[in-house]
Amino acid sequence: MTWVPLPLPDTDLRWHPAWLPAAQADTLQRRLLAEIEWEVHRIHIFGRLVDSPRLSCWIGDPGTAYTYSGTRFEPHPWPPALRPLRKRLLAQTGVAFNSVLLNRYRDGADSIGWHSDDEPALGPQPIIASLSLGAVRRFRFKRRDDPAAQLTLELPHGSLLWMAGDTQRHYLHALPKTAKPIGERINLTFRRIMV
Repeated sequence: MTWVPLPLPDTDLRWHPAWLPAAQADTLQRRLLAEIEWEVHRIHIFGRLVDSPRLSCWIGDPGTAYTYSGTRFEPHPWPPALRPLRKRLLAQTGVAFNSVLLNRYRDGADSIGWHSDDEPALGPQPIIASLSLGAVRRFRFKRRDDPAAQLTLELPHGSLLWMAGDTQRHYLHALPKTAKPIGERINLTFRRIMV
């Protein structure tokens, strides 16, 4: 697999712009839209419990409950559509991912704000493989100690973004809202919960 390294210091950040061929990505997106138990996750922001501005589903092996934004999520079992992806990631990266968070952005109003995936359950150097399906959206990074140091990517259908090493320690990332008319996007962030 040929990765494109991304130019941010103190990271292990790279991507593959066409990891899934278009036809496979189309089929997977249709299956996930139809088969996943999409729900609105309730999260804590500034001391209040609010609906997240997207639909989500936490999937994983037994015992891979995940807590983020002050809320604990129990995993749904792996659906058949995701099992081949999990095996392919293991074969190509050597990482045995045991969970995945799916986020469904229905249009440009759905988003995720600045954050790092740095929960203790992910270990000191989290490894995240992030697969994008559907509409192209802007994905942004900014350095914690120097917010002017930023990188913006356009993540196309079928692309895979790799975040590892000290990426989560030094950078925040976000998928901002857009006023442009835009179609649906599904993002799958494969993770390894340290159980």
